[in-house]
Amino acid sequence: MDDFYIKSMHTLELDKILSRLSDMCVSEGAKKRAIELVPMESLREINRAQDETAAAISLATKKGSPSFYGVRDLKPQLMRAGRGGVLTMGEILWVGAMLRAARLAHDYRMHDTDTGETCIDEYFDLLRSDRSFETEISDAILSEDEMSDKASPALANIRRRIGIAQNRVRDILSRIISSANTSKFLRENIITQRSGRFVVPVKAENKKDIPGLVHDVSASGATVFVEPIAVVEANNEITSLLSEEKNEIERILADFSARIFEHKDMLETDFKLLSELDFIFGRAKLALALDSFKPRINTDGYFDLVKARHPLLDAKKVVPIDICLGGDYNTLIITGPNTGGKTVSLKTLGLLTLMAMCGLHIPASEGSTVSVCGAVLADIGDEQSIEQSLSTFSSHMKNIVTILDNTHSDSLVLFDELGAGTDPTEGAALAIAIIERAAQSGARIAATTHYAELKVYALNTSGVENACCEFDVETLQPTYRLLTGIPGRSNAFAISKRLGLPDEVIEHARGLVNDETLRFEDVIDRLEEARVKTEEEKRKAESLRREIEELSIKAREREKHFDEERAKFTANARAEGDRILRDTRAEAAALIAEIRDVLKKKDASQIDLNEVHANVNRRLNELENKSRKDAAGGSDESVPELERMPEVGEKIHLRKMGVDGVVLKKPKDGYVSVQAGILKMNVALADISLLPREKPKAVASPGVTVKTVGIKDAVAAYRCDLRGMTVDEALAELDIFVNRAVMQHMPAATVVHGKGTGKLREAAQDYLRHNRFVKSYRLGVYGEGDSGVTVVEFKNN
Repeated sequence: MDDFYIKSMHTLELDKILSRLSDMCVSEGAKKRAIELVPMESLREINRAQDETAAAISLATKKGSPSFYGVRDLKPQLMRAGRGGVLTMGEILWVGAMLRAARLAHDYRMHDTDTGETCIDEYFDLLRSDRSFETEISDAILSEDEMSDKASPALANIRRRIGIAQNRVRDILSRIISSANTSKFLRENIITQRSGRFVVPVKAENKKDIPGLVHDVSASGATVFVEPIAVVEANNEITSLLSEEKNEIERILADFSARIFEHKDMLETDFKLLSELDFIFGRAKLALALDSFKPRINTDGYFDLVKARHPLLDAKKVVPIDICLGGDYNTLIITGPNTGGKTVSLKTLGLLTLMAMCGLHIPASEGSTVSVCGAVLADIGDEQSIEQSLSTFSSHMKNIVTILDNTHSDSLVLFDELGAGTDPTEGAALAIAIIERAAQSGARIAATTHYAELKVYALNTSGVENACCEFDVETLQPTYRLLTGIPGRSNAFAISKRLGLPDEVIEHARGLVNDETLRFEDVIDRLEEARVKTEEEKRKAESLRREIEELSIKAREREKHFDEERAKFTANARAEGDRILRDTRAEAAALIAEIRDVLKKKDASQIDLNEVHANVNRRLNELENKSRKDAAGGSDESVPELERMPEVGEKIHLRKMGVDGVVLKKPKDGYVSVQAGILKMNVALADISLLPREKPKAVASPGVTVKTVGIKDAVAAYRCDLRGMTVDEALAELDIFVNRAVMQHMPAATVVHGKGTGKLREAAQDYLRHNRFVKSYRLGVYGEGDSGVTVVEFKNN
């Protein structure tokens, strides 16, 4: 990659896009990847990166991005641990955070059953974690400078002994400061520490009245801090125990360090994978922020940007443009007024091409096409230099010389105000010659200019096309729309007339312009009128097309609705027919059984066959009439209204099923929930009848009282651990914990926030201060976690 290509990236402001991409990433590894990102030239690599970005967008849209908090390069720590070094508690916490990030990221996809496979699943699949080791670290180390008693049984025992010894010292000193004989010699009746030993503040003039060792003197010299003889031995014991505690902590840290080195390969691999995932999801976040889409990538030198927007301009104000290049023409000459959008059009084409080659989605309509380029070379802006004695023309020409030396068939070349800064005639001639020289290499070229000669050149040269930035003469303002196929108008006479220049002056000016130029401007005017008329017709046709599409959609929806209703009606009719058939078969079987019973009578002479025949015909006629009425959805039976609504637990009769059931819930919207046997169903009130209420039978066992006691399904934990979370995550976790504690009538709890910078402690205590369920809170004391925890007492509820 040559120097001018790198310079062109800066000119097109790719570095600003990469800076925004870096801000979207979380870990330092991903941020570094973003800043150092360069355009790729391999079509396979570009498409791979584009697919990864699209996959991350899909996942982030459906379930949010995975958390990359705690992802850190641990190579220096692993190297030190490998040489037998001992890591600090803070560094070991980094390892725990890394293990947690890998586990959460792996679970992010492992527990996802809603989304299909993606091209970035392999990154998640390769992640490895050690949940037990992660838990050991979090249980053992509370903060960067505090280790938990759970770290080892020996440490817990040492601290228990320290506590006993300290309490013994406090008891002795309390008796000294509360004694009437000795308290008069004290400056204050308090117990304090100096050099890790418990002392009392004694008036300097009375230091001999309390025998002991002097450990410190106040700045004024009026107070000496004395360790009474009575506590020297106990203080010595505390000092010895503190030394044991320190040695045990060092042993635990050394053990953790050795075990961390055993995880070296896993931690290094996880860092690479998590950094890559963070980088991919950073690209996805940038795409969503810019409302971008995945472009089509080709190697044919074809560009087709539809409704493209410059990503660094305000999305609410920027006017989308369409740019096509490399199809019917390889050179595009853009003309138009100053500040009309010509330079922005060039930068949009160049910057979006670079973004696509970096694997980033581009702010253009879906389906836009970009070609892979060997280099994007741009001469844009005024680079005159007083120090180098370069004028505007000279600085542009120096860039153009470099561009022509580095242009190849796969290059995209962008010239801004080509040939400007010198004599118009010579400048136009130079501009045409430069374009033709660049075109000979097969490069794709886009150039802006004010020269009319280049408009004519584009009209008369194959492979060259005109474009212009539209200008509204009525408002004297550019519209910033890029119109391809039409050369830009000068608009000088029209603008002058609108601004009030006398007609005779304008007409005299027209007379000074040669006839050929006037005829050319007239042709452009007619082309512009034809374009406006065509666009109006196109707008009407588009409006009509949208209207037809809407009518077509409504017609399809109506047809779909009719099909669904027809299918529903058919299914209901089939079900009703099946029911009628079952009833008919059942009734026929009952009739046959009745005939057989009659024939089995002992005295067959007593049988009146005519009566039997009449009964059978009557039953069959009733069944036929019932079947017809059921099929028609009607019945001649009048359904009696309920005299009252059934109550929960009451027995009722289900008329259609012919069975009794029990009411489960109060009636609602004309239906009631009923259990009949093992079946639970919603039955229409019209299909039930009330049964006579039974008198409850009182059954009592003398002397026996039965009471049902509800047992809570779960008991909330008395400890809420916020370490390793952001402030927002911690407050959400704390809110859930407090609500659960209040619901379970918990009297008190401990909130673990660690010491660190104090932000988590401040946020947690601010939350507790304003929570109406909290009675009081305080920092922990020694043995509870000191200032790394807050003890909360809840109101009685």
